[in-house]
Amino acid sequence: MEKQVDMNFEVTSQKVQIQEKTSKKIAVFYSFGEVGSQLSWYMINTYLMIFYTDIIGLSAAAISMIMLVARIWDAVNDPMMGIIADRTQTRWGKFRPYLIFAPPFLAIFNILTFTVFPVEGVTKVILCLVLYIGAGMSYTALSVGYASLVNRIAKDSQVRMNYTSARAVGGSVIQMVLSMAVMPAILFFSNSDVANSRGFFWVTVICSLIMIPAFWLTAYHCKETARTDSRNREKQKISVTTSLKALFKNKMLLITVWSVFLGAMAVIGRMTLLAYYVIYVVGSYTMIAPIFTSMTVFQLIGSMLLPVATKKFGKKNWLLILSLISIISIFVLYLFPSGNTAFLLTTAAFIGLANSAGSVSTGMLSDCVEYGDWKYRVRDEGLTFSFLGFGVKLASAIAGAGGVLMLSATGYVPGAVQSQASITGINVVVNLVPAILMVLSILPLYWYKLDKKQMDQIAVELEIRELEEN
Repeated sequence: MEKQVDMNFEVTSQKVQIQEKTSKKIAVFYSFGEVGSQLSWYMINTYLMIFYTDIIGLSAAAISMIMLVARIWDAVNDPMMGIIADRTQTRWGKFRPYLIFAPPFLAIFNILTFTVFPVEGVTKVILCLVLYIGAGMSYTALSVGYASLVNRIAKDSQVRMNYTSARAVGGSVIQMVLSMAVMPAILFFSNSDVANSRGFFWVTVICSLIMIPAFWLTAYHCKETARTDSRNREKQKISVTTSLKALFKNKMLLITVWSVFLGAMAVIGRMTLLAYYVIYVVGSYTMIAPIFTSMTVFQLIGSMLLPVATKKFGKKNWLLILSLISIISIFVLYLFPSGNTAFLLTTAAFIGLANSAGSVSTGMLSDCVEYGDWKYRVRDEGLTFSFLGFGVKLASAIAGAGGVLMLSATGYVPGAVQSQASITGINVVVNLVPAILMVLSILPLYWYKLDKKQMDQIAVELEIRELEEN
């Protein structure tokens, strides 16, 4: 089979473009989409729980219910959105329309989510749930379209990884800015040394208004020109059942998503509760910005290393290296809880460097799209990336609901000086539990087999197939 493919490749060598180059322009503007994503979701990921407990005054049980219901629905909604996106046909392409029309709706729901309404009791809980679901659905439409776009702007595996790395760099830069600026801005608009509802509201408004043009710039400059559906496959009109069967047959995809699911539970759960650790264990609101900044600066460095590191070590091996760095750093922080600034910033730096691993998983997933097309003749970028979103959001639902319950179990009292038992419990929840989950996340990677050699061969065969079908 390989000899036959090689012969075909020689015959068609002048038609098949294998040495695809990375466009700096596309890389920059593709990264703007991640800037928009972070501007939208940073407040929710980092501050929504503390907004619910300390500003809205929701109980632990109410927050747990909101997180569980909203995020499970959000997870289920992802594959539905992926199926819709894969079957979208417009003059702007399959995925770009979602980057054009969804951002204003997301901005509105983000702002409303951080608004305090004059309601109490069950009405307040239901309102928070509805607004959170609205924000999640709007974000899903954007995130599925944006993530899927990479397989339409590049064919080569390493070029896609380079664009994914550019996306990660953009995300790291804006996270660095947000980590330095958000809490000081919240305190500024709160006109106090303690955050209040006014501070959260106005910072969310500012982030949401900047988010909209960031997505529009990505949609304008990143055209869907690298990969199109062949005429034969356009006529086939693949059924949803066929797409789902191919999805669950794709072993490389299932391995990647399972690994991401466990890793996301660790990272999201930790990030959701990290502010509690800094405020109540370290004992300082003002240390939030330096710790988050240290993490994002080194995540930026890690993201900038991705093109070189993944090319040298391979995607899977580099993911394993980063995961081990994260596990060791978090476990050391658990063993030696300290208010020492240098120690906290150093461990935060290593954890931030390791957080760039998420982009490696995204690069691996784009390879799974090509693998599924090659092996099963079904190409569903939207459904594939939405399946990853399903895993992440299901992990987020479990981490969010479980995190708030574990926080409550520590004896945490909102806005008060915590007991020693509560401080110890917060350390366990924020550090030990995520470290264990990260160990579990790397185990499935033993069975992941897509390396550069196989991806190059897949690219050749897909290119030949496309030429034959057209």
